[in-house]
Amino acid sequence: MSGFAPISIDVVSDVVCPWCYVGQKRLEAALENTPEVEVDLRCRPYQLDPSIPPGGVDRKQYMLAKFGSEERLKDLHAQISEAGRSAGIAFAFDKITVSPNTLDAHRLLRWAGPAGDGIQNALNKRLFQLYFEQGRDIGARAVLVEAAREVGMDASVVEALLPTEADVEAVTGEIETAQRMGIRGVPCYLLEGKYAVMGAQDATVLADAVRQVSSAKDRGELDPAEG
Repeated sequence: MSGFAPISIDVVSDVVCPWCYVGQKRLEAALENTPEVEVDLRCRPYQLDPSIPPGGVDRKQYMLAKFGSEERLKDLHAQISEAGRSAGIAFAFDKITVSPNTLDAHRLLRWAGPAGDGIQNALNKRLFQLYFEQGRDIGARAVLVEAAREVGMDASVVEALLPTEADVEAVTGEIETAQRMGIRGVPCYLLEGKYAVMGAQDATVLADAVRQVSSAKDRGELDPAEG
């Protein structure tokens, strides 16, 4: 026996959460450092603010209303940018003009799940890049179609589905489930569906959690799965 069993990791996040982007990079590093563990990685939706209208809102006004002052916002961006640099992210907050509603982005991520070959994770990463490093409006359907095409999805299918209500209820239902589970902030990593690691933890912390859960599963020591 290898001493390690395959595990699943559900990453609950929102594509406009900068700490989720940092967390995505740190998890990527953690998995590179735990090649002995086979991981089924899945993106799960969360909306930090579902009240934002479909067309989005002016980001500067939105952020000032949320955080109170330009000084506080500048300090927050500086803190996030520092964490980003250590993770290989070049945050460009000055390029972002729109705070989008992310429901369509999460629908797109859901459609990417069955595509296999890491397409969902690649799409998640691309949406982070487009928003935080290029300032693109990832609430705009044309941008989402472009991102889908870039990661190898069938863009014509995506273009046809986005104007419909396809999977709106499924995505909002998943978000409600996360909230019922007590998830109030993101990123949240659910290992084997129930062991939660909260926040953009360092790669070493994530790698240790991956090894511990995988090893415990291999030994048959995990709690029985809930129905």
